[in-house]
Amino acid sequence: MLSMIWDPRGYFFWLLVISLCCWGLERVRPWRREQRALREQVGQDLFWLVFNGHYAGVLMAVAAGWIQGEMIRLAGSDPWSLLEGVRLLAEWPLWGQFLFFLTAKDFCEWCVHNLLHRVSWLWSFHKLHHSIAELDWIGNMRFHWMEIVVYRSLTYLPLVVLGVDGAVILWMAAFSTLIGHLNHANLRISWGPLRYLFNSARMHVWHHDVAMHGKGGQNFAIIFSTWDWLFGTVYWPEEEEQPGELGFEGMEAFPKGLIGRLLYPFWRRWT
Repeated sequence: MLSMIWDPRGYFFWLLVISLCCWGLERVRPWRREQRALREQVGQDLFWLVFNGHYAGVLMAVAAGWIQGEMIRLAGSDPWSLLEGVRLLAEWPLWGQFLFFLTAKDFCEWCVHNLLHRVSWLWSFHKLHHSIAELDWIGNMRFHWMEIVVYRSLTYLPLVVLGVDGAVILWMAAFSTLIGHLNHANLRISWGPLRYLFNSARMHVWHHDVAMHGKGGQNFAIIFSTWDWLFGTVYWPEEEEQPGELGFEGMEAFPKGLIGRLLYPFWRRWT
């Protein structure tokens, strides 16, 4: 079961389709017209796109299968079988499973995103994502692989208990990627009156502001902006469209190379 909660091959197909569509939209109607398509470090971001979009999922599936095997060996049985038998949503229609789990998962991820900013060791992983100086769709995929471990570890248990269908998981992953790409894209999107429900590029760009406008930051929304409006973590000034500078304080000391960025959180932990 553990190794089957993620299908990296099916997801990677939709990742490529969504990525090409967002790239095309940026070419047709860019928000920041002066921003180049082949901006600085776009080559490295292509690595993050492929690695985080495909290979990290493969490695997680292999690791999950090994963990499950070890649990069965040590316990003499599969300890997850009782949880899998609950399957609270198994009889629900697929659209109902999708809406319920998308909402629950997004709230959990909003909470995790808060933690990534407030817990110093977790922030050392999340810095990679905030090292983006020019925001566009591919920036959505610039993150440390440890973030995948953190997010999926905290959302796996409810997924097992709820008994969400595998097709729903794939739909949800594709939808989340679409919204994530659009939130980071060089597109002047705000969703109008729906901005109180959905995150957007015009809202999320302030999350990447080098200045923090609240404790730990602002605009932590992944898909639904509702959580930020409800809990008072929104920063969206009417007098300015976007920040003057993106990143974080002290970014000049952050590694620019691929290996350095992968090792940075562990090096920081033990030095």
